[in-house]
Parts: sequence; structure tokens; C-alpha cells
Amino acid sequence: MTANGAMHERVRVWDFPTRLAHWTIVILFGICWWTGETEHMHWHRMAGYGVLGAVLFRLVWGFCGGETARFRSFVRGPAATFQYVRKLLGRDGADSLSSIGHNPLGALSIVFMLGLLLTQTMLGLFAVDVDGVASGPFARWVSFETGRRFAHWHAANFNLLLVLIGVHLTAIGFYRFVRKENLVPAMIHGFKWHVRSSNAPYFVPWWRAVLLAAGIVIGLSLLLNTRW
Repeated sequence: MTANGAMHERVRVWDFPTRLAHWTIVILFGICWWTGETEHMHWHRMAGYGVLGAVLFRLVWGFCGGETARFRSFVRGPAATFQYVRKLLGRDGADSLSSIGHNPLGALSIVFMLGLLLTQTMLGLFAVDVDGVASGPFARWVSFETGRRFAHWHAANFNLLLVLIGVHLTAIGFYRFVRKENLVPAMIHGFKWHVRSSNAPYFVPWWRAVLLAAGIVIGLSLLLNTRW
């Protein structure tokens, strides 16, 4: 029970596919960074393919997954986002800002993050290394100069991702130490304490995620290994 008398209960917030996609992207992005810095380009490509698959899964899951995973449940317009920011910077209690899934600012972070990650992996598919050896699988479709341009954009987009990751981590710290809301555990075990409500989020059968993941793996394997 909070100071205003509201009762809390442990609520399932994130399904396993959403959490798995989240942490898969986190881990593989770190591998992409390390292998790129150390010039282990074979593993860099493999990790990049994994990121692409996980991002595609999360994008499609945003339309056919559980309630809290669907974009329509958390993406809000400018007015709702502005109103949320006003409350966030004000003195409203934590309960007035708490949401079952992503809040409006978190929604913006998710949309931009997925967009930049998709852009990053797509650019990498066409990128050409300076010596023309370590290139993306689709680099043969473009000239050397165009491939180098893709590589430049690939590096520039990576810097944008680092900025967004920094903002994301800062926001997590702000919620943890200022708003007293720890966002990380829920993305690990899937549950959070929330104001008691009769409207619990709904989830979809696990086989839907399995079929989606299998389709993406098969589709990417065929696409990346086909000699056009």
C-alpha cells in the first residue's frame, strides 16, 4: 500500500518473447561493437544478422504479440507525451505516472531505437570495407564508392545509436533514483508491482512467437545465402 492508500499487486507485464528479443538485441549489439573494434568481421557479420533478426521479430511482435508488446498499446501522440513530461517534471506521485507497459517517453525510445537498429543492419548489408575485403553480403549489388558510402553511414548511424543508448540509460537511472521506480527487473522476470486493477494485460500463445521466429530465421537464411 502506498502513502495515498492505493493497493499494489504483482502483475505480469512483459511476455517471454518480448524480454528475449530485448536482451538478445542488447547482447548482440555489444558483440557487434566489440567485433567491429577488433576487426573480427566474420563474427561482426554474424552478430549483425542476429540483431537484424531480433529487430524484425520485435517489429512484427509489436503487431501480433501480447498487449504490452503491441505498439498500439504504448505509442502515444504529441499531446499525450507532452502531458506525461509535464507530470514527470512536476510533483506528481509515482502512482500517477506508473503504467503497465511502456510510458509515452519509453515508447519514443523504443520506436527510435528499433528504427536506428534496423537502419544500422540494413546499411551494413551493403557496406564495403576500405580494402574491399570485409563487405556486406549485398555489397556486390553496388559500386565500390557506393559501398564505401554505406560504410560511412553505417559508422555515423552507430554514433547516433550510442547517443540514444546513453539517453536510455540516463532515463533508467532517473526513474530508479528520482522517481523510485526500478524498470530493469521487470524486463528480466516479466513482473512489476502496480496499482491494483481489474484490467490485467492479455498475452498470446507461445507458439505464435515460435512460428514467427522460425519464419524470420528461414527467411533471412534464404535471403542472405542466395546468389542473385
